[in-house]
Amino acid sequence: MKQIGVGFIGAGDIANLHAQAINELSSAKLVGLWNRTFEKGERKAEEYNCKVYRTVEDLLEDPAIDAVFILTNMETHCAYTIKAAAAGKDILVEKPAASSIEELRLMQEAVKKAGVKCMPVHNYIYEPGVLRLKEMIASGALGDIASFYMMYNIHHADEIRARYPGVIRQILTHHSYTMLYLAGRPKTISCLTHTVDPTLAPQENVAMAIVQMENGSLSHLSASFANDDQAGEPWTCMIKVLGTKGSARYSYRDWVIHERNGAHSQTFYSYPESIKNTAKHFIEGVLALGKEPLSSLEDAINCQKIIEACEYSVENGVHVSFK
Repeated sequence: MKQIGVGFIGAGDIANLHAQAINELSSAKLVGLWNRTFEKGERKAEEYNCKVYRTVEDLLEDPAIDAVFILTNMETHCAYTIKAAAAGKDILVEKPAASSIEELRLMQEAVKKAGVKCMPVHNYIYEPGVLRLKEMIASGALGDIASFYMMYNIHHADEIRARYPGVIRQILTHHSYTMLYLAGRPKTISCLTHTVDPTLAPQENVAMAIVQMENGSLSHLSASFANDDQAGEPWTCMIKVLGTKGSARYSYRDWVIHERNGAHSQTFYSYPESIKNTAKHFIEGVLALGKEPLSSLEDAINCQKIIEACEYSVENGVHVSFK
């Protein structure tokens, strides 16, 4: 299998996990990166053992790069995806894939016109435990699904919380796509938020959504940057599916290392592993073997519709119909 050359657009915290993933694959090579702050880019390039580019254009013009990972802030994803597609590069784009449905449509058009691959990072669905959940639901082993839960309670330091979007866009984006993948499409959505200590940052750091699915079942999505859960059987990051014939769960707490990892005070091992699984599927499955990604830009559009419905529900205090 040809070794696939990869370039990073952006070298923030999430780039550390993607670099580790690429450097562990014999099928790929991290050729180089660009970062908005060149000095930081130089430090990261030395750490990752790759080159650093002065401009995004320099990176995209390098024939050694076959695919780019767009790892910048959400507001820039659309523009960089369009540039990368025009340069003929296949694309993995971090979540949230874009700021709006309109941007996602523009990305779709650019990717289709260029004939390249584009895979949004919805990393939970590349975890073996979540894939097993999918198989159990699809086979009917759990019976009729009555309810789906996805809960996240991981305290984020003030400086991290201040520069992240609120938890609706930062975390419920993950929850929304995982729900779409496992439980199906929603029918109505209702969401509430809370901001613990708004003097630190105005964006919400607690959110809960209740969703009625097309099949009548209920989903509960919740996320918090304001607190950890230290109680017994903690809801650190958990997926639970309850059916008429059985139930199943996936939890971050099953593999924990007591050392910081990015925004997390501990290494919840499933998280970096899910990033590795995502990169591996993109490189070895999608690019090398022509497999379809488990998450597409069309999925990202449906996910964005859920996020915008949550925001509309919060702003107007209403249940929102999903279309």
